Amino acid sequence: MANETQKVGAIHFPFPFTPYSIQEDFMAELYRVLEAGKIGIFESPTGTGKSLSLICGALSWLRDFEQKKREEEARLIETGTGSLHDEKDESLCLSSSCEGAAGTPRPAGEPAWVTQFVQKKEERDLVDRLKAEQARRKQREERLQQLQHRVQLKYAAKRLRQEEEETENLLRLSREMLETGPEAERLEQLESGEEELVLAEYESDEEKKVASGVDEDEDDLEEEHITKIYYCSRTHSQLAQFVHEVKKSPFGKDVRLVSLGSRQNLCVNEDVKSLGSVQLINDRCVDMQRSRHEKKKGAEEEKPKRRRQEKQAACPFYNHEQMGLLRDEALAEVKDIEQLLALGKEARACPYYGSRLAIPAAQLVVLPYQMLLHAATRQAAGIRLQDQVVIIDEAHNLIDTITGMHSVEVSGSQLCQAHSQLLQYMEQYGKRLKAKNLMYLKQILYLLEKFVAVLGGNIKQNPNTQSLSQTGTELKTINDFLFQSQIDNINLFKVQRYCEKSMISRKLFGFTERYGAVFSSREQPKLAGFQQFLQSLQPRMTEALAAPADESQASTPRPASPLMHIEGFLAALTTANQDGRVILSRQGSLSQSTLKFLLLNPAVHFAQVVKECRAVVIAGGTMQPVSDFRQQLLACAGVEAERVVEFSCGHVIPPDNILPLVICSGISNQPLEFTFQKRELPQMIFQEPKSAHQVEQVLLAYSRCIQACGQERGQVTGALLLSVVGGKMSEGINFSDNLGRCVVMVGMPFPNIRSAELQEKMAYLDQTLPRAPGQAPPGKALVENLCMKAVNQSIGRAIRHQKDFASIVLLDQRYARPPVLAKLPAWIRARVEVKATFGPAIAAMQKFHREKSASS
Repeated sequence: MANETQKVGAIHFPFPFTPYSIQEDFMAELYRVLEAGKIGIFESPTGTGKSLSLICGALSWLRDFEQKKREEEARLIETGTGSLHDEKDESLCLSSSCEGAAGTPRPAGEPAWVTQFVQKKEERDLVDRLKAEQARRKQREERLQQLQHRVQLKYAAKRLRQEEEETENLLRLSREMLETGPEAERLEQLESGEEELVLAEYESDEEKKVASGVDEDEDDLEEEHITKIYYCSRTHSQLAQFVHEVKKSPFGKDVRLVSLGSRQNLCVNEDVKSLGSVQLINDRCVDMQRSRHEKKKGAEEEKPKRRRQEKQAACPFYNHEQMGLLRDEALAEVKDIEQLLALGKEARACPYYGSRLAIPAAQLVVLPYQMLLHAATRQAAGIRLQDQVVIIDEAHNLIDTITGMHSVEVSGSQLCQAHSQLLQYMEQYGKRLKAKNLMYLKQILYLLEKFVAVLGGNIKQNPNTQSLSQTGTELKTINDFLFQSQIDNINLFKVQRYCEKSMISRKLFGFTERYGAVFSSREQPKLAGFQQFLQSLQPRMTEALAAPADESQASTPRPASPLMHIEGFLAALTTANQDGRVILSRQGSLSQSTLKFLLLNPAVHFAQVVKECRAVVIAGGTMQPVSDFRQQLLACAGVEAERVVEFSCGHVIPPDNILPLVICSGISNQPLEFTFQKRELPQMIFQEPKSAHQVEQVLLAYSRCIQACGQERGQVTGALLLSVVGGKMSEGINFSDNLGRCVVMVGMPFPNIRSAELQEKMAYLDQTLPRAPGQAPPGKALVENLCMKAVNQSIGRAIRHQKDFASIVLLDQRYARPPVLAKLPAWIRARVEVKATFGPAIAAMQKFHREKSASS
């Protein structure tokens, strides 16, 4: 259908078709939240067009905001030095360009003429900045307009690529001549490829404050960030779907959108991508950029240094001219990650860095929310949240995601393996390392030794054969763990910084990759013990590398160095004492015992987002119960209750298209209460598979069975799919129409109340959050909310569009309790019928499905 413009109040919302009334309400409320700079919690059930409502509502606000800003700039430039203090609304000029330009507080008692002079100067400076920003914006818009109509862009990219390939060939020939000529030198005792394993000279933060992997040329490309919207979702497939919705929207041809992703998703260098592991890909990429930076720096230095064998080559796709073309084409037309990847391969330009270059000029940035919620990743990607808008979609698991991202577990086997690898590395290259490298390596070895000791093991013995005298689980505060481990005298912040800057785990992985499985005759005597130890930790390592057992193992990424994982644990230990705990789990043998850092306060990582952003929207199909978001995430992050706005809309289906039932007793009139002690498992027909790659096979068999129902004339009457709450089937899969006519929730999926982690989290909330009058303690409310969130996600699978219908059966008498019913989504809660006995419930279901099947 043709695009239509809907007017809600005084606001015009372009829309691809006539929207539902709930979509109009959604867009209007979203607009108000963004305009007022609030924190919004938005709930819109699946099938109600939430994505389009977000797109059209948010981009309509951005359109109006930019228009008002341009009008205000024009007025200020025209009036020259007109007083800014007489204006009623100064918010429009408080952008990144004019922030702090006016209204600067003056010292008390200052003469009036001084105050007036300073004020006039500030106003003149502001006008100059506005003119400069206006010129930059005009230049940028003209460039993008030309790109949208320029067909020759791809030819230009190909021409530059051919020139680049010719240059590379000449450089390669030159290097070969030098290496074979009389000037060629080899550093003694180092073989080909071994040079890059040796740590470079390390300078601490006080000595050198240059970010790793950043090229000096990039400073010239720095561009001011315009006001934009960051849209986040959980997976790349969800982001791709959102980008397709943007394309279909009325804003699809005009909006400047860029999709961000990880190196694993956007890398086009096959040598790097073949590493498999995310951590290895990241480290190799940064190492190649650092190599490029060091080569350039080395060429500029006058004093010649001892010549070393050539380091890791710089990435051929990291080319500023080509990445600039990729940036421009990405901004000229909406592209998802797959299209960006194809463009990068064709232009021989890195999509990962090219997309980052597009961030400043983009109006809409689409990215996984793990990328936005992790401060270091956010900084590395060049994301600036100051005065920007953030929309987090599919946010029902936001708290768990933040907690999971910053919680980490290491095993005794990993600790011992990392210690052995690092010790052998020092024996091999110790004489080549500078003093500071040796100092930090010894500190890391000391930390690993103490971590093993606190578990009750010995770092010098095989962890598989070490049985621990003490078993069980012990929970410690961070400070108590540091004291008990005897590492409270180590500056973990410096050790963490060293690991990041020196990339020791990357070097260590290369070392073990070289010597872990296959050794030359020269290395065999020295490293035989190391090989034997590694094989004792990973008995099937050699066989697995040679021939994977099946296809699923063949496609599994290679494991990273254990030190890479341990680095995350070290970083977690720098968290404030009150915000986390360390769990010591001793399980008989050292190899199976673990140290786990548990983040108790996810708000500590969310606080910076809500503090810097102009507005934040947390959206999802099912957000109930919202008390978790209000208390655990927002209140603990310092957000005032007045800044939080809640919006929940009904479903687009007719009220009589859904039949939610609570059945309190079974056929024999026995009360239905599926507690842990009483539950029994029925015989299954189709069940959720253990392996993720088998999900599609089970769904296909399930679908075929349903499709055959009308063809077999009574022999096949339907299909039953049983799955675990929170498992592979419970979210993200479309069970529309006949695939999901009835959802039965057997029992209440309460988490394990005896879990040490859950008990500590409950205790933390009871101590931190106030208890509302007449309400359950925060810790108990957490357990109930975890249960109901899982329920709400599962029962929402059946209704997927306006004409769909289904019955929902809550098979447990506890669902009839008012506090539980209150936590169901409003569109379900309004239709719930409580049936005390089994017979009336079955009769109601038969009547519902008979009538709906006849009318469909």
